[in-house]
Amino acid sequence: MFLAVRAARRRGVSAVPETQDPHVSQPSSAKFVYDFTEGNKDLKDLLGGKGANLAEMTNLGLPVPPGFIITTEACKVYLDSGSEPAALRAEVSEHLETLEQKMGKKLGQSDDPLLVSVRSGAKFSMPGMMDTVLNIGLSDASVSGLAAQAGDERFAWDSYRRLIQMFGKTVLGVDGELFEEALEEAKQAKGVRVDIELDAADLKSLVAHFKDIVSKQTGRDFPQEPREQMDLAVRAVFDSWNTDRAKLYRRQERIPGDLGTAVNVCSMVFGNLGPDSGTGVAFTRDPASGQQGVYGDYLQNAQGEDVVAGIRNTVPLADLEQIDKASYDELMQIMETLETHYKDLCDIEFTIERGKLWMLQTRVGKRTAGAAFRIATQLVDQGLIDEAEALQRVNGAQLAQLMFPRFDLGAKSEMIGRGIAASPGAAVGKAVFDSYTAVKWSRSGEKVILIRRETNPDDLNGMIAAEGILTSRGGKTSHAAVVARGMGKTCVCGAEELEVDTKARRMTTNGTVIEEGDVVSIDGSTGKVYAGEVPVVPSPVVEYFEGRMHAGADDADELVKAVHRIMAYADRVRRLRVRANADNAEDAARARRFGAQGIGLCRTEHMFLGERREMVERLILADTETDRDAALSQLLPLQKADFIELFESMDGLPVTVRLLDPPLHEFLPDITELSVRVALAEARKDANENDLRLLQAVHKLHEQNPMLGLRGVRLGLVIPGLFAMQVRAIAEAAAERKNAKGDPRAEIMIPLVGTVQELEIVREEAEQVIAEVEKAHGVDLRLTLGTMIELPRAALTAGQIAESADFFSFGTNDLTQTVWGFSRDDVEASFFTAYLEKGIFGVSPFETIDKDGVGSLVRNAAAAGRATRPDLKLGVCGEHGGDPESVHFFHEAGLDYVSCSPFRIPVARLEAGRAAAESKGSDSR
Repeated sequence: MFLAVRAARRRGVSAVPETQDPHVSQPSSAKFVYDFTEGNKDLKDLLGGKGANLAEMTNLGLPVPPGFIITTEACKVYLDSGSEPAALRAEVSEHLETLEQKMGKKLGQSDDPLLVSVRSGAKFSMPGMMDTVLNIGLSDASVSGLAAQAGDERFAWDSYRRLIQMFGKTVLGVDGELFEEALEEAKQAKGVRVDIELDAADLKSLVAHFKDIVSKQTGRDFPQEPREQMDLAVRAVFDSWNTDRAKLYRRQERIPGDLGTAVNVCSMVFGNLGPDSGTGVAFTRDPASGQQGVYGDYLQNAQGEDVVAGIRNTVPLADLEQIDKASYDELMQIMETLETHYKDLCDIEFTIERGKLWMLQTRVGKRTAGAAFRIATQLVDQGLIDEAEALQRVNGAQLAQLMFPRFDLGAKSEMIGRGIAASPGAAVGKAVFDSYTAVKWSRSGEKVILIRRETNPDDLNGMIAAEGILTSRGGKTSHAAVVARGMGKTCVCGAEELEVDTKARRMTTNGTVIEEGDVVSIDGSTGKVYAGEVPVVPSPVVEYFEGRMHAGADDADELVKAVHRIMAYADRVRRLRVRANADNAEDAARARRFGAQGIGLCRTEHMFLGERREMVERLILADTETDRDAALSQLLPLQKADFIELFESMDGLPVTVRLLDPPLHEFLPDITELSVRVALAEARKDANENDLRLLQAVHKLHEQNPMLGLRGVRLGLVIPGLFAMQVRAIAEAAAERKNAKGDPRAEIMIPLVGTVQELEIVREEAEQVIAEVEKAHGVDLRLTLGTMIELPRAALTAGQIAESADFFSFGTNDLTQTVWGFSRDDVEASFFTAYLEKGIFGVSPFETIDKDGVGSLVRNAAAAGRATRPDLKLGVCGEHGGDPESVHFFHEAGLDYVSCSPFRIPVARLEAGRAAAESKGSDSR
């Protein structure tokens, strides 16, 4: 294994994927190579998405160039051991011979060469993140044969220079800028702007120049043996699984690191044979809006990489009807076949070789959030999928995107250009012209817009850091557009009137100059680009949730109607109820409009801010029982009024009130400021007796780690009467509401319990207070008392604690802190970035619940609690309650409800429905 790691390090990659166990051996009898005729779309784990879909199209009888697939299992062996499986070479030779027989020519033969592409293809789409090499098999010996067979010398030398350029950069590690600079020099010398204007002689000279670059940069000549080219390209594709950009993309998209990539070896078809040839990308529906129609890009006399790289501006796919009607009609028929077969939006790559249409790839296409909701409901209406499947086609992250504000089109603004609306949203930020600056400024708290002529996979860091992406080249199928849609980033592409000078760090358009650091605004829904900051207005989806837009109205936004339909189905099928974290009547009312079914967490410490803070300070620092009682008597009516408003806003729905749970330092004067004040006063011989006494008391109560100190139930036990006052305020507020014909449903939650004895003491006192209030007001309140499970000990002794609890609410924020030993206030800013970059975390455990650690405690505590008390109500009130992935975990763990901030309630409702539909589907299988 040491030798494998050392070999991998020489290649500049990790020998083992992020989560792969290096000790797991691979079966020696495994089949590592499949012909396109042997696979199908359900073998993505083994054949990768690209290979599985090429096989599926082959089986459907569509025009796919023959080829074969090297499996992900072969990649895993290679990454694990540093070398290919022993059987792989023989299997590849066997399939290559079969391919040569089909094509009637051999790989790289001098008079009529078979050329192949070697392309990556992971299970999940990773656009542009891994490597591809085209025209494998070309050499000094075969380039003339290709020219003779094609009857086009320019085409042959163009294909050869492309091979050397791609192979040099991808396989041999040559800096790609060296090839780009040589190409630019050749165009300048010829006096032309685009590469298709270079003739055969120019390209022949360029090939010699490219070969010289390879020799100087690598110390070896460009390989002339076709099989060596193919084998080296296959290894390069395997290696590309562990490049920094691929790892970063996987972390961003939460793709497991142990899947590996398949390699697709496909006979070449050529779109660069002249004006009757070309290449394109098509979508069966608009990936930006979801509308049906003819969407895509086409480029005459080009190879596929030219389209997705965005280096030449394409024409709309609809123009193909005038360019080559026969191919256009055939493509439209194939697109309909594929969408009906896959029952979803399909993303298609194709090439036309001298009037012959070839399908090079299809996959379920990435789409914007709005398109996802529209397409899901359209497919239901067309009878292709049912409502349960439609619910699975969208997710909470997409819904959250739709709730972001959009530009106020009525506001005064300076439009400086317009491009293609590639990924919707309203993004405002400072202009930056490279990824490094985008990341650097973003980490300093700046919002940035990444502006490039075109993006490439090396820009991924900057694209993630930016609020939005703007390019002067490329279309809806360019790298920038595809990656931005996948990430939910606002993107405008192909704004041709913008002249982007990355070296000078400026953009010029219509006389306006945008320097780096100037604020720009981009609208991914219209493609418009503005100088300065454009004001934003609420999303129509938020207005719908707020009740300001009726989804059934004739003029209702089509998107709103789609969201309404899917949300209605999610609400019908979900088991988990969704509550809100809300501390005042205003938040509670908004949460109710957003669909909250109660309050799962009312933090009473938030009620003690402002002028009330001094009252709590006096209570904590009280020296005598009289002073303490005076402070409590002041707080009681204020608390009671708070709860009356809250119960009124949530009438008929449960309201869980957490008793006081702040770290003690939040209600005490800052010890440093107070010490300085006292010291200065003493120096002036003007000491204040009250400050001296206060400093002495603060010193006595000062804690090194307040989060693990005197807070929660501990504070209630140490300060007599504190929790009793709060319970009385809750009970009296509920009694008054009940006598006013209201329906208050209060639940009292005791925080930071670590042992059942703490809960028993507080519960006994609380029940006594409640009984007194019931008797005084002549009502039956039926208040319930429970606790937060936010300490590992509470989770581990949940069976005992359940004896005195009517409900558990998992405080997953504190539980995560105490399980991991993390201080949330510190670690996210100090080392979480490094942990995410190194792959230790796929995502912050404060964002998505750590299922193996924290999640295990939640499962065990839920089971132990219900074993003691079968009717124990279980919920969660940390912000994990609004995280899409975490909601699925809580559904599986058997909780009754999740609680989250008001804005995340629709997301939690949707994901609760998806979790129920998913588990029902699993049960039926």
